[in-house]
Amino acid sequence: MIDITLQNLETDLIQASMHAPVLLDIWAPWCGPCKQLGPVLEKLETAYAGRFVLAKLNSDEQPEIAGQLSQAFGVRSIPFCVMFVGGQPVDGFVGALPEAQIRAFLDKHVPSPDELAAEEEAQEAEQLAAEGDTGAALDKLSEALAMSPGDDAIRADYVKRLLDAGRVADARRAYEPLAPKAFVDARASALGQCLQAWEASAGARSPEALAAAIAADKRDFAARFELAQRHLTGGRPTEAMDELLEILMRDKAWSEERARKLYVAILELMSKPAVKAAAPAESKGTLEIAGAKALSVASDPVVDGYRRRLSMVLHS
Repeated sequence: MIDITLQNLETDLIQASMHAPVLLDIWAPWCGPCKQLGPVLEKLETAYAGRFVLAKLNSDEQPEIAGQLSQAFGVRSIPFCVMFVGGQPVDGFVGALPEAQIRAFLDKHVPSPDELAAEEEAQEAEQLAAEGDTGAALDKLSEALAMSPGDDAIRADYVKRLLDAGRVADARRAYEPLAPKAFVDARASALGQCLQAWEASAGARSPEALAAAIAADKRDFAARFELAQRHLTGGRPTEAMDELLEILMRDKAWSEERARKLYVAILELMSKPAVKAAAPAESKGTLEIAGAKALSVASDPVVDGYRRRLSMVLHS
């Protein structure tokens, strides 16, 4: 259990909820129902064994935070509990509810034991991949998916790593559950685009033949696109985007915007995915407490540079 103040709001509530759901209990020393609810929440934090973090906020001592949350949710009484997921307040409840109702509330936002174990396996896979042990990383991700087959973030990472390992057929099979989500999920869409590039590269002309075709006709966009695919599947994403930019500078709409779509897909897969938290409900709004430092997301200068180049080309 953590006591939240203006000083630790960013680290112990906002940033902490990027890694695990945080339930914030807003209470006051004079509130009778608060005294009834507190021990129940502490019991549940122990029972859920690390699947969520309990934080408490004394509304008398921290009126700025309590006031903004009350206003955001339209709540005027305490105890008032707010669930934070992914850095945002996503849901809440008012009053000293029975334990069974609180469990039902938690189960909407807190990962199951299998989902939590799968996430731990995925983190181990990331470490193994960083150490260069691709085979072990893929095994860990496969185990993670077996535990939590509906985890799209783990599945997306598995597909990407299969592609990087050249296991294109396995990647296609693993991707199938993500395919219907490509219209609404940027990472699923990017994986679909890149998977097509990997599959097409098997029949691509040799680099020498492609270079000769481009030297003979700089507007041979089919050859440039094939070369971009070869760069991508050879682990050279920036070189792939350079070739795609050459197409876009000459014909933005070539072949139903295939060059733009693949360029955007490469950028998406080069970008670090958002930290996964338990499945969030619709956010109730951004929390902006006066005096609290804004939560910033680290950016990749290479990715940022290629985003700017694309924007300049598309809007020229």
